[in-house]
Amino acid sequence: MNTLSYKTVSANKATVTKEWVVIDATDQVLGRLAVKAATLLRGKHKPNFTPHVDCGDNVIIINAEKVHLTGNKLNDKMYIRYSGYPSGQRSESAKELLKRKPLALVEHAIKGMLPKNRLGSELFRNLYVYEGPEHPHQAQKPKQINLNEN
Repeated sequence: MNTLSYKTVSANKATVTKEWVVIDATDQVLGRLAVKAATLLRGKHKPNFTPHVDCGDNVIIINAEKVHLTGNKLNDKMYIRYSGYPSGQRSESAKELLKRKPLALVEHAIKGMLPKNRLGSELFRNLYVYEGPEHPHQAQKPKQINLNEN
């Protein structure tokens, strides 16, 4: 095989094409929604994916309060946080968190699927989650993605 006939092309900030994507979370299972969103944020669906570059899309998730959890996870799944002070550990169920802060439930699931480094923090800034069906990103002409088709 002639080794000069092909080249491995690595993406960089100048060559990456980022798109805007809208996902409707109405009646979607939280984990499956998070997997799809994390894949889009990371850019793994693109042919020029490069692991150390932000080559993913900007993802807008609407109707976050209508997300669905399977089984008895709504009552059994616990979210724990710690303030750093003695007896500062707090926990609440997914049902309580969904009622109090529905955006945090979706963001927590997606953030856990991104890399745990500076690139992961940069990718997480490309995620926009909203409670209702409206979002302020109409000027970017986002493309609607239907998760039920795949």
